[in-house]
Amino acid sequence: MNFPAVFPVKVMGANQDDFERLVVEIIRKHASVADEQALVSRLSRNGRFVSITVHINAESQEQLDNLYRELSTHERVLMML
Repeated sequence: MNFPAVFPVKVMGANQDDFERLVVEIIRKHASVADEQALVSRLSRNGRFVSITVHINAESQEQLDNLYRELSTHERVLMML
């Protein structure tokens, strides 16, 4: 991967009112959001879960590793792609 690059981060968790805000706050600690309008939330078929896709401005592999580490270890994050 060549840096800098716009990179999609997809995070899944329980469908709770503040989950999107939580994900964006964690992402902003590590990277800038490439396009606020491009944030996409999708509910699961039964509405119990939500996936959030955010495109970030990735500057390095280390930055991505740190972001993924924090998100993937958070108790409310079920899965990341």
